[in-house]
Amino acid sequence: MTKKKTLTEEDDALLVELGVEVEVKKAVKHTPREERIIAGFEEIQKFVEDHGKLPEHGEEKDIFERLYAVRLDQIRKLDECRELVQPMDYQNLLDAGATLNIETEATLNDEELLAQLGLEDQENSITKLKHVKTRAEKRAAEEIANRTACEDFEQFKPLFEAVKRDMFDGLRPTIRFRKDAGFTKTTLGREQFIIVGGQIAYIAEVGETIKAPNGEDDARLRVIYANGTESNILLRSLIRAMYKDETSRFITGANSGPLFSGENSADDQESGTIYVLRSLSNHPAIKESRDIVHKIGVTGGEVQKRVVNAKNDPTFLLAEVEIVATYKLANINRVKLEQIIHKVLSPARLDIEMKDRFGKPVKAKEWFLVPIFIIDELVEILKQGRLRDYYYDPKSAELKQR
Repeated sequence: MTKKKTLTEEDDALLVELGVEVEVKKAVKHTPREERIIAGFEEIQKFVEDHGKLPEHGEEKDIFERLYAVRLDQIRKLDECRELVQPMDYQNLLDAGATLNIETEATLNDEELLAQLGLEDQENSITKLKHVKTRAEKRAAEEIANRTACEDFEQFKPLFEAVKRDMFDGLRPTIRFRKDAGFTKTTLGREQFIIVGGQIAYIAEVGETIKAPNGEDDARLRVIYANGTESNILLRSLIRAMYKDETSRFITGANSGPLFSGENSADDQESGTIYVLRSLSNHPAIKESRDIVHKIGVTGGEVQKRVVNAKNDPTFLLAEVEIVATYKLANINRVKLEQIIHKVLSPARLDIEMKDRFGKPVKAKEWFLVPIFIIDELVEILKQGRLRDYYYDPKSAELKQR
């Protein structure tokens, strides 16, 4: 029985007969991190192709352009990243001094423009364009673009600042807006934050329900954007714009409630403990301020087991410790919570360096110069889900609202 050749094998055989050397390419395997770097660089390349310019920094730029600008800076800065994406850099993006030389449509004649688009100058070819927007898409895009200055933006500015902080801290994850994921027009409502057209937007008002031409319910919205503009857009138009925008997303609520409850219910899942420790070290800096030097951390295990080897661990200042207080957690991400606590108390972080048993210097980062009553107050604010709105002032030894 003769084995049937594949199309690739036949092609290769034909090339050999024609005297063309066939180069066998080995599949290159990348680590997950390298794949993320490559995917990120491809997104930058697509932005450049779509906009004809490099992504730029600046408050007036949309969130995605600023993200691409930061990402490009990092790739240029790190040698391993530059080497990884160098072979695919057909736009010369890795050259920090490069500028794009892209002709505008106004400088091209019809034949040149069709060539740029990859089309031949054939009769009726214009009717075969695959990416011409429908009338409905154009209406949605026009309504999104038809924005005016928001005269009372100062009223909404703190909301956007809080949302950005929450997103940065990981308290407000975003969800991609996808039609095939079951999202419908009922998902959008008053006081909803979304990302559309690269801007964070807030649905401030929803008007009375009206009937769309196809008989479905619709409503006029007042949508405020993070750049200080607003639009009076129809609900269905906003949804259409989000469907067509591959980067549009929902911004979820901040934990959908308090960070943790004072009382546990049957449905709660215990997720760890906040612990406060006091060092028994004889280090002069510790002895001098022992009553206000505290280590604050979050663990998923037993605190006693966590500190059993404290005297051999630089994290615990190579000394025994005293457990001052513990607070049980339920239904919460321990890692993110610890990051938030440490961020709030960062102005009072203890700057101390210890040497491990090999003589290597180690910085202990979880020790803070804060009295215990401040930690009790911090936990109470945590229970109300408001800690992200506070910062610690070491001069007055107070937790102050932003």
